[in-house]
Amino acid sequence: MKAAAGAALWVTLASCGYHTGGHADLVPKNIQAIAVPAFSNLTTRYKLTDRLPEAISREFITRTRYRVVPEPDSADAILRGVVTNYFAYPTVFDPATGRASAVEFRVILQISLVERVSGKVLFTRPSMEIRERYQISVDPGAFFEESDVAMDRASQQTARHVVSAILENF
Repeated sequence: MKAAAGAALWVTLASCGYHTGGHADLVPKNIQAIAVPAFSNLTTRYKLTDRLPEAISREFITRTRYRVVPEPDSADAILRGVVTNYFAYPTVFDPATGRASAVEFRVILQISLVERVSGKVLFTRPSMEIRERYQISVDPGAFFEESDVAMDRASQQTARHVVSAILENF
């Protein structure tokens, strides 16, 4: 009886289209190699455009079956990105000094995955937002600039999000 109930449950779940997130791959099967060239930058924050393509390439390599190639001409698809806006503003102030002790930054970017030969857009996000917070030491003697570390975290977070969104096409 238990075996029949288990089998019925399995058939129901298998037939309803249920799947766990991050395991779908809706990119066409003819795509084997993806190029992730340097992103364009419309802001004054220069390091982010270097970190995002690197982080996204690593994410593709570790999570997918795709080869990441350095040259767009040897790729089946090209992932292009443009950093369109960057905002940084204090979110917490030290009551004793009045200085900022925490900062949040937001980055707006455009992402698109295009099939190289046909030019067909396989995936696009015209306005993707990245947010990250970091602390600032209020003691000038112990000051450590954490914005670069926060930028690395944001790049890794964005890479995970971009690759998941491309694989599941949502």
